[in-house]
Amino acid sequence: MDKVKITLQYIMPKHFISRLVGLLAAARLGAVSHALIKLFIKAYGINMKEAKHENASDYQSFNEFFTRPLKDGIRPVVADDNIIVQPVDGAISQLGAIVGDELIQAKGHTYSLQALLGGASDTAAPYQNGQFACIYLAPKDYHRIHMPIAGTLREMIYVPGELFSVNPLTAENVPGLFARNERVVTIFDTAVGPMALVLVGATIVASIETVWAGTITPPTGKEVFRWSYPASGANAVKLDKGAEMGRFKLGSTVILAFAPDQIAFNDQQYPGAVTRMGEAFATVISQDPTA
Repeated sequence: MDKVKITLQYIMPKHFISRLVGLLAAARLGAVSHALIKLFIKAYGINMKEAKHENASDYQSFNEFFTRPLKDGIRPVVADDNIIVQPVDGAISQLGAIVGDELIQAKGHTYSLQALLGGASDTAAPYQNGQFACIYLAPKDYHRIHMPIAGTLREMIYVPGELFSVNPLTAENVPGLFARNERVVTIFDTAVGPMALVLVGATIVASIETVWAGTITPPTGKEVFRWSYPASGANAVKLDKGAEMGRFKLGSTVILAFAPDQIAFNDQQYPGAVTRMGEAFATVISQDPTA
């Protein structure tokens, strides 16, 4: 059955299905939307006690429910400047050293950092031999992405691609998965140097959004697009640690990359470990004096 599931992903019209699901998820269908939300809550055992609005009837569309905010204070952010916090609720797929340009995807599979970040060698160079973390967001998880450390946005890159599922089965069987799926790459300058925060699309991930630019995808493009941002002034995008930076409408994966010798992941972080936004994730080794 696993082989059948993987084969189907290669041949199914993933973009068409994902965009269709996106239209349905955005539709305000009254009782139909509320019934769908109730079924989803029950099927995935979602703890609505954490949500700012606890009842299915509080949401006008499935998307409003899926990107639901949490109650104030439910995810406290570690304030210590020497601590980098988890950016999302999810589970760690892989983390550790970037070996040259290679990141671990799953046992027996690696993928290219340069390809992941859009193909430009100068974008990838600062992170070679650095540290990375890949975190999978399951359907039950909170789907807003937050800053693991304060940063100033330098660049955003839209990279077109496939929309394979990003669950563990697919990660173990589709070579170069995260570097071939559609994604939005964000590059921040931080106190520990440059940080790449990548939002990876997947099957039925109908939309990737950022707080400064709104919806990035859809519409889907066929070329890599890049946006540059100023370091200061009225148009600068500066986000505090723990601030929301984006969201997925339906679940996916977040990948973080840091430069060498800047951070060390905590011993409690390992493949399969559950993450909760705002909790301690890594320790600062060295701070960038120019930040």
